[in-house]
Amino acid sequence: MNLLENIIFPADIKKLSLEELPQLCRELRAFIIEQTAKNPGHLGASLGTIELTVAIHYVFNTPNDKLVWDVGHQAYGHKILTGRKDRFSTNRKLGGISGFPRVAESEYDAFGTGHSSTSISAALGMAVADRLAGNTEVNHIAVIGDGAMGGGMAFEALNQAGDSKENLLVILNDNKISIDESVGAMSQQLLRITSSYKYNQFKEKMWNFFTLNTQKSNAFTRMIRNWVNSIKGRISNQSNMFNQLGFRYFGPTDGHDVISLVKILSNLKNIKGPRLLHIITVKGKGLEFAEANQVKFHAPGKFDPETGTILDTSHNDSPSKYQDVFGETILELARANVKVVGITPAMATGCSLTIMRKEFPERVFDVGIAEQHAVTFSAGLAINGYIPFCNIYSSFFQRGYDQVIHDIALQKLPVVICLDRAGIVGEDGPTHHGAFDLAFLRAVPNLIIASPINEIELRQMLYTAYCQREKPFVIRYPRGRGVLQNWKVPFEELPIGKAQILKKGEKMAILSLGPLGNFVAEALETLSEENIMPAHINIRFLKPLDYDMLKEISSQYNTLITVEDGTELGGLYSAVSEYLSENHLQNKLYKIALPDKFIEHGSADSLYVQLGMDRKGIADLIRKHY
Repeated sequence: MNLLENIIFPADIKKLSLEELPQLCRELRAFIIEQTAKNPGHLGASLGTIELTVAIHYVFNTPNDKLVWDVGHQAYGHKILTGRKDRFSTNRKLGGISGFPRVAESEYDAFGTGHSSTSISAALGMAVADRLAGNTEVNHIAVIGDGAMGGGMAFEALNQAGDSKENLLVILNDNKISIDESVGAMSQQLLRITSSYKYNQFKEKMWNFFTLNTQKSNAFTRMIRNWVNSIKGRISNQSNMFNQLGFRYFGPTDGHDVISLVKILSNLKNIKGPRLLHIITVKGKGLEFAEANQVKFHAPGKFDPETGTILDTSHNDSPSKYQDVFGETILELARANVKVVGITPAMATGCSLTIMRKEFPERVFDVGIAEQHAVTFSAGLAINGYIPFCNIYSSFFQRGYDQVIHDIALQKLPVVICLDRAGIVGEDGPTHHGAFDLAFLRAVPNLIIASPINEIELRQMLYTAYCQREKPFVIRYPRGRGVLQNWKVPFEELPIGKAQILKKGEKMAILSLGPLGNFVAEALETLSEENIMPAHINIRFLKPLDYDMLKEISSQYNTLITVEDGTELGGLYSAVSEYLSENHLQNKLYKIALPDKFIEHGSADSLYVQLGMDRKGIADLIRKHY
């Protein structure tokens, strides 16, 4: 009997017996593997939370009880069990369901996520709101991974939650370590006792007695609590950090024993106040090669579910990825200068700092999911004479904005900030598009902001940033492959703040910043057959902007079009508009940029077409205003 085919909503899970839940978990795991093998997504994390997902929906009354998934990489099982099984084949596709929890998509998605370390804050806020509204029977659950738990925001939330005594259950999904001796008989017995209803009823009575029904801690109760925590710590071989923050700590326990999880969660459901359940899981659980290579199968793309072979659609003669151009170039610079160091917040593989780390492991620092720390840590390296290349995905870099202003730009520290995944990133959608960096960085004094048109220009910008030691230097570049076969040319320092004339023309000038300049070149090649011959300028540097070039082209061409893969407000279009206005110039100005809205998920190519940013869309706009 196939259980999953009869499951549409969590109410259907509750109709099953406890003994049937392991079979449902096996079927759900097989369904996710089958679907993601042909429609790529975040595989490993979701396979690791199958049993937890089933147990939560079996025990709790979602969506009335509020469930928040941190980041959301692990929520595929949740989506399938909450009315989206029949649409799961559209996951991350244009017009399909999102790869992350999203409030507008389902009432079961209590809070939209996509960035890490937010779940405890959100769930705590919801718990407070429900208490203030008198909804005291609602449960609030935050599921957070051990990597996200290392983010500073998670600790800020734990600090408030433990002090507030709100009704909050935090489930720590720990998939970084194997189940060791601490998950043994004594630890499991302790967990069963401390999560039981009778034990907690007795504890509540004793607490009321010793506090004279005031519920306020005193010297005697603090002594008792410290003594109990000490005993629990010795038995379970676990740190009492969560206890010290005011949480009732339970665990660790096997996160793949669904029957045990149901029993534990059923007990914890009846305990009030802040509690934390620590479960041990295996990322990629149930798929042997995903368990063995967890980084590779975090989001593997298309793969053969039988052999684990990644079905790479690229060819041997495909251009390099921009991230690899960064990785190989910084390695060359590191070989030439012992002061070159690399920093990244948990993105070493994605940004290819692993290339440098293989040869210089002591000079590459993966600081974990901590973008703010990564930026200020880089500032500390720079002020002591090192040359830090801090690589962060554009979307996640938003979290380090204050640190860029206060710790780097204000002090004019020559940190090289490399923003990978800038512009449209594709299937991960609005939480991951690098739409805003040009706009929010242009307002900051002392920054150099550059965006290369191709791999050679990225290489030379990295070298230029390495050579100049007077200001912070931001280089932003896209996800995916470039356009050139041979990019390893000799290093050449670029003139900072100087644009490049790629093509002279008449009547109109196209000002492009970054990789969309390649689409412009292709569009102009097509338009030349129609005798449409505008000029093409590769701006290169948004800041400092080449005002000499702007003065020249505004006097030569009546119509200007700016092209950029950032938001239309605050970027290149805004900068050129400001120049024309300040100088009382009457040139016609049009734009191709990301509109003032959040861009949905879908393949990068389909989104470029939808936004009119592909070669055809660019050609159409040029033709219209030429």
